[in-house]
Amino acid sequence: MICVKEIKKSFGDAVVLDNLSLTMQKGSIYGLIGHNGSGKTTLLKSIAGIYGLDSGSIFVDGQAVFDNEQIKRRMFFIPDEHYFLSQANMDTMARFYKGFYPGWSDVTFKRLTEIFEIDPSEKLTGLSKGMQQQVAIILALSTRPDYLLLDECFDGLDPVKRSLVRRLLTELVAEKEIVVMISSHNIRELEDLCDHIGIINNKQIIYDSSVCEMRQGMNKYRLAFKKSIAEDALNGFIHKNLVLNGKVATFVAGGDEAEIRAQTERLDPVLVQVSPLTLEEVFLIEMEEKEYDFRDIV
Repeated sequence: MICVKEIKKSFGDAVVLDNLSLTMQKGSIYGLIGHNGSGKTTLLKSIAGIYGLDSGSIFVDGQAVFDNEQIKRRMFFIPDEHYFLSQANMDTMARFYKGFYPGWSDVTFKRLTEIFEIDPSEKLTGLSKGMQQQVAIILALSTRPDYLLLDECFDGLDPVKRSLVRRLLTELVAEKEIVVMISSHNIRELEDLCDHIGIINNKQIIYDSSVCEMRQGMNKYRLAFKKSIAEDALNGFIHKNLVLNGKVATFVAGGDEAEIRAQTERLDPVLVQVSPLTLEEVFLIEMEEKEYDFRDIV
C-alpha cells in the first residue's frame, strides 16, 4: 500500500503540491487525472522517492520511500521524458536494470520484445518517442515491480500498442496484485483500465473515488412519448442533466434501475432505453456538481 499524507512540495517560491493526501491499495490501478502543469509529474516523482518533501510523508508498506533503496528496488517509474544510457540498446539497459532490480525476469524481457516486435540490439537514441515508450514499458515490466508509476505512458503509442499495454497491465495486476499509478491529462486514456480515479487541481487531490463508486447505480435514460412532455412531469424522482427535445426526454438517474423504470412507466412512454454511463460522463457530472471546470482534460 502507498500512503501519501498531507505532503507539500515547492520549487523556490512556487508551491506545486500543498496538503495533498491519497492512498493506493494493493492490486489496484490508480488513474491520476489533471491538466498539464497541475503537479502530476511532481507527485509521481515524490512517490518514487526522487524528490524530497517540504512537509508531510509518503510511506510504502509502512516505510518512508525517500532514500530507501529497498523500496526503490521494488518500484519502477517511467517518466514522460525517457533517459537511457549513452549509445545503449535494449540489451544494454536490460543488463543495467538486472543489476539493480532483484525481480528482473529474462523470460519476461524476451517475451515482451517479441510481442512488441522490437530488435533489442538496436540503439535507442535513434528510435521515435513512441518506440522509446514501448522500450521503457518492456524494461519496466521485466523488472516485475511491486509498484509501477507511469507518467503519460500512452503518449506516442498507436491504438494497437495502447490496447496491448492495457492488457499487460491488467494481467500483471491480476497476477501479482501490484500497485499501478498512471497519470494522464485525458480521462479517455484511462477508460476501462483504472479501478480508482484521483483528480489533481490547485495543488491537491480534489476528487478521489473508486470507479465502482463513480458508476454505481448511474444510468442514462431515454424516454420517447406520443406527445411533448413537460419538465415537471419528471419531478417524481431525482434525476440529473435533463434534456427535453419535443417528444423525447433524456436524463441521468442513480439508484435501482427497476424502481426508476417503474416510475417512468407511469408516464406512459412508448419507448424506454437505458444505457450505462461512460467514465467520462460520470466524471463530468461529478465535477459539475463540485463546480470545477475540467473541459480541458476530457
